[in-house]
Amino acid sequence: MKLLILGGTVFVGKHVVLAALAQGHEVTLFNRGTSRPATFPDIEQIHGNRDGELDRLQGRRWDAVIDTCGYVPRVVKASVEALSASVDHYTFVSSVSVYKTSDKPKVEEGDPVLTMEDPTVEQVTGETYGPLKALCEQEVTNGFKNRALIVRPGLIVGPDDASDRFTYWPVRFDRGGEVLVPDAVDQPLQVIDVRDLAAWIVRSVTNKVGGTFNLAAPEEAYMLNHALEMIRDAVNPNAVCVPVSHEFLAKNGVGAWMDLPLYLGGDVSEKSMMRASIDRALATGLTIRSLEMTTKDTLAYAKTRSADHSWRAGLKAEREIELLRTWNQSAQP
Repeated sequence: MKLLILGGTVFVGKHVVLAALAQGHEVTLFNRGTSRPATFPDIEQIHGNRDGELDRLQGRRWDAVIDTCGYVPRVVKASVEALSASVDHYTFVSSVSVYKTSDKPKVEEGDPVLTMEDPTVEQVTGETYGPLKALCEQEVTNGFKNRALIVRPGLIVGPDDASDRFTYWPVRFDRGGEVLVPDAVDQPLQVIDVRDLAAWIVRSVTNKVGGTFNLAAPEEAYMLNHALEMIRDAVNPNAVCVPVSHEFLAKNGVGAWMDLPLYLGGDVSEKSMMRASIDRALATGLTIRSLEMTTKDTLAYAKTRSADHSWRAGLKAEREIELLRTWNQSAQP
């Protein structure tokens, strides 16, 4: 197949390209040419801003488009309209963040999604990200109907992830010693290895699959404390997990998610995003590698980065030492 990929050089887009090439497809990239432009020097790249320069795609035809970088409904709508006569199938990479808070054991594809009071807002923040993605989905579905594939991944992890939301843990456990971890025996956790996500997307495009699908792993969510132990055991079983309470973390100003990646804190409303049903994806060929393999490969990737890498998530070493000292002192009789 001839595939057009919007984006294609960073994380998800990069691995979609790799999966497409591995499956024998012909790939063209459309992007601004500013993010790692040398990633695929032998692949055709058309450079332009999708917000205003989609005319650079005129006169061309592809079998399908995979949109890995759509965040604003107006811009996604423009892409849909510009490509409506040029491609037969449109895949949009969305997120499980589109769902409203749910108390259901698992969030399913037909469950209600978030809405916005003012749908013209285009600033992407933690509050608007989910509803904006939901509006983007609507634009794709309105334009391509049953020829639209909407992909809702959970937390995407693995090699090339620059967010450090997962990478922090393999690197930290590899360093060894006492490791501060949240005492989160009741927090579910699902992730999806970017390579499993990319392979499923490309196979689904090849098979002209339409509809909406959650992509996460495992099928039954881990509990966070267990998952962290699995990550530790994969890279350094001698590291010692020191679980600390929600109350201690809050009292000492340790924020969820960014200070301690994967940790949702006491915000129960966020837990639904870690409990997605993936039955539909499994039925259409989703394969899931082990957390151990993802952990080892993520650590290997992290070790290729420069020693002065500026971490985007996780505790700094000196801050962790200070917190562990305070915690250990408070536990003394």
